[in-house]
Amino acid sequence: MAFWGKQKEKNVEGTREKKPGLIKRLWRKFRGIDWKNPLNRWRLLFAVLFFTVAMFGVGYGAIAFTSTPSFCKNCHEMSTEHVTFEASAHNQIKCTQCHIEPGAKNMLLHKIESMKEVYYHIVGVPDQIVQTVPVMNVNCIQCHSENRLVSATGDVIVNHEGHIKKAKIPCITCHSGVVHAKAVERGLNTQKDMDFWTKENAEKLISKKYTSPNMGTCIDCHNKVNNGEKPWKDEAYILPENTHGKHDEKKEEGHGAETATTEVHEEVAADSEAAVKEHTQDIILQAIGKQKKDVELSMACATCHKEVATPKNHDRKQWNQSHGDVAFTNLDKCMNCHQDSKWVKKLPKENIMDLINAVDKEKYVADMLTVKNHSRNNSFCSACHGKRPPGHVESDEWLTAHAPLAKTDKAKAECYVCHDREKPKPGTENPTAPTDVYCEFCHRTGFKGDKKS
Repeated sequence: MAFWGKQKEKNVEGTREKKPGLIKRLWRKFRGIDWKNPLNRWRLLFAVLFFTVAMFGVGYGAIAFTSTPSFCKNCHEMSTEHVTFEASAHNQIKCTQCHIEPGAKNMLLHKIESMKEVYYHIVGVPDQIVQTVPVMNVNCIQCHSENRLVSATGDVIVNHEGHIKKAKIPCITCHSGVVHAKAVERGLNTQKDMDFWTKENAEKLISKKYTSPNMGTCIDCHNKVNNGEKPWKDEAYILPENTHGKHDEKKEEGHGAETATTEVHEEVAADSEAAVKEHTQDIILQAIGKQKKDVELSMACATCHKEVATPKNHDRKQWNQSHGDVAFTNLDKCMNCHQDSKWVKKLPKENIMDLINAVDKEKYVADMLTVKNHSRNNSFCSACHGKRPPGHVESDEWLTAHAPLAKTDKAKAECYVCHDREKPKPGTENPTAPTDVYCEFCHRTGFKGDKKS
């Protein structure tokens, strides 16, 4: 008992004699300084200045370093953004010059907000990196003039001052793909695609049609303005669709629920695609109608183009009924203007492997099957092909009068642009005809001279 008692007493004494901590010792030393001595005051001032300059230098260096493209590319999830940036015309400037409003305060606030990106990098980034804040006009006019009237190519007439100053339209509304080639809209920056974004693949993944303003953007906006809207007021119209969280919600529903709703989703997607096509057709018909009256913004070619104009042969009498032969021999030239991707704002989703493995297109060889498929898939063609031609007169008259116009194989091939020969089979990969009238509905035994095996 005496031993333990003495030990306890010793411990108590040892506790009393314990040395103070480092901070406490420094504070005692600081309090013990004679601050009436001018030399000590100068030493303190020098120490404070040195510490302030050091902290400012470290902070400035950190901000400068984290604002460089070389820093951004260190994160695997930024592969898409960095490769597209390197291939763009903006590759000599810093990312922050576009994505952060000018000013030291804005830069500092952005760096604080960006700490969440570190969190995502550690715990797992969203499936797609999506821009949620549009690039502001003040960033663009640091380098670009607001007074430009014609595009750099000299063809497109765009009153930038009218768009920017008067209408208050954000530059990014038209120039959304100028740096990153609309990779998000095309669905090419998902996490499974990151490894394919390399300098070697850049040429196949990035092209002028994605970096230059899309004609469909102009047409869609002009159409909305003519309907009394100002679509650029809504950020959702300017920015790509934000898919953050949507994939997680689908996962939580479970595989069984996903399987049960697959058909519903496919049906909704089909309806949506049909609605987009119908909307595109309406816009096309307005544009080719050379609308110049009763509209605020005309969509006639000459309204926006100095050099590109309606081809002279399009002014030929009854061009609508006689352009088939020209389309057959020069379909590739027709597609320079008459393709859906040029007339719609929203781009379709693409498969990155299809783009990487794509081979250069062979020179077009006149082929009626190719013409037929294009005319059925293309909104521009089907806008008219889905309607009864004036030359078909009434059904009962046409029924007995069309035989002489479909004697040769070439003549029949022209009919097959709008009509199927046989009743389409469900699930067929071939594009369906714009009309449900097919030849064998009446010609059930085929045509005279046919050789059937």
